[in-house]
Amino acid sequence: MKRRTSFQNRSQQKWKSRLLFMLLLCLCVGSFILLLESNPPTMNLPILFAQKPKIAFLFIARNRLPLDFVWDVFFQIDWGEASMIQAERILLQKALVDHTNERFVFLSDSCIPLYNFSYTYDYIMSTPTSFVDSFADTKEGRYNPKMHPVVPVNNWRKGSQWVVLNRKHAETVVKDETVFPVFQQHCKCVQLFREHIPKKKSEDQQDSSFDRIISSKRKSLPEFWRDQPFPVDTSKEHNCIPDEHYIQTLLAQEGLEKEITRRSLTHTAWDLSVSKDNERRGWHPVTYKFSDATSQLIHSIKEIDNIFYETENRREWCSSKGKPSPCFLFARKFTRPAASRILNLSVLGT
Repeated sequence: MKRRTSFQNRSQQKWKSRLLFMLLLCLCVGSFILLLESNPPTMNLPILFAQKPKIAFLFIARNRLPLDFVWDVFFQIDWGEASMIQAERILLQKALVDHTNERFVFLSDSCIPLYNFSYTYDYIMSTPTSFVDSFADTKEGRYNPKMHPVVPVNNWRKGSQWVVLNRKHAETVVKDETVFPVFQQHCKCVQLFREHIPKKKSEDQQDSSFDRIISSKRKSLPEFWRDQPFPVDTSKEHNCIPDEHYIQTLLAQEGLEKEITRRSLTHTAWDLSVSKDNERRGWHPVTYKFSDATSQLIHSIKEIDNIFYETENRREWCSSKGKPSPCFLFARKFTRPAASRILNLSVLGT
């Protein structure tokens, strides 16, 4: 009798244990499903289902996007004190949280897309490389010898800050604890006031300052050009623009230059010598106003298929998927009225 009672007790305990296990299992599965539904992209959870790789567009803006209505059409969705390179690192750090982000595109608040999203996505994702405008900087007065030996001069690079990084290179930028502190200490921009900017220069003088020529038909200064004479003792001052050197120099320092396509996907015009508008003269790239915004302008940018780097005597022919292609997917600088006119002309597509 005692044996039968003991057997029944054991059976009841096993049954209760199994029931408790099933209840706990259901509770865990239910909680996991709720977590996935409430935080699908940002939770650091294993990726259970294959997702299409995404591109993170990182806009560097003062407060808002003045051309947001253009980008609303591009994305077809509704959009809801650090230094420049600190801001870039912070943006990348936040974008890297989403494990499906595999490309990271830096754009300014005055950029417009030249093609639709589908074409832009395929162009960027067609190659595993990053798009980084980078060339050896041979201009005197920009490299600070105090950077040596952490950043040797042979790794000193220059280029546009408007880069497209793959995930590996984005992580390299965020994890960097060697080059960034050196830039904070020794890479600083020499302040230049308006009264020191020359009002007029001869064509020969302007041509001698070109770092590169865009297309074989017309010359265009790079967006990062800062070669106006300075009223300072250059033996004591080094005019280093951090955001035009940091990523390029870091990738060279890490031996990653073979993993990049050495050109930018963002077009900027620097043909200031022909401008009669005083507001357009100086350091900054040409700002396109309403009267400039024509279909001819957009088509002329789309027709550029090569970039010549004068300092390296190197011509970069643009290609996508192994075939010749336009060099640029984006363009700047456009005012809000100019962007609105371009959008209405329906020229921002394939």
